[in-house]
Amino acid sequence: MPDESYPDDLRYHPEHDWARVEGEEAVLGITWYAQDSLGELVHFEAPEVGMTVSKDRPYAEVESVKAVSDVIAPLSGEVLEVNEKAVDEPEAINADPYGDGWLVRIRLSDAAEADGLLDAEAYRAQVAEQ
Repeated sequence: MPDESYPDDLRYHPEHDWARVEGEEAVLGITWYAQDSLGELVHFEAPEVGMTVSKDRPYAEVESVKAVSDVIAPLSGEVLEVNEKAVDEPEAINADPYGDGWLVRIRLSDAAEADGLLDAEAYRAQVAEQ
């Protein structure tokens, strides 16, 4: 398992999801804290390409040996790509939540939504309180 980390170049949702904004698109995933809390992931129920995701609403599910959890969208947009590696090998999400374990790429419907997300420092503070 990787060591706890929250990269400074990402934006964070309080429900333990991250977004890497790249112009009009963003890559989404779950944080180190989320994968650590869930334990070993055994299934990633991905959304369909072309589906619209809405900020603060569930768009996918991850299943671990302990529980099934909703994945909450940190930003709104249209799903452009699903990480097939995460579908085929959900343990990649545990091993590398910010790299090989990313979940989806979206086209942003409102880039300004990112301004409402937490930066790494604020997210680290939130996690420390839990």
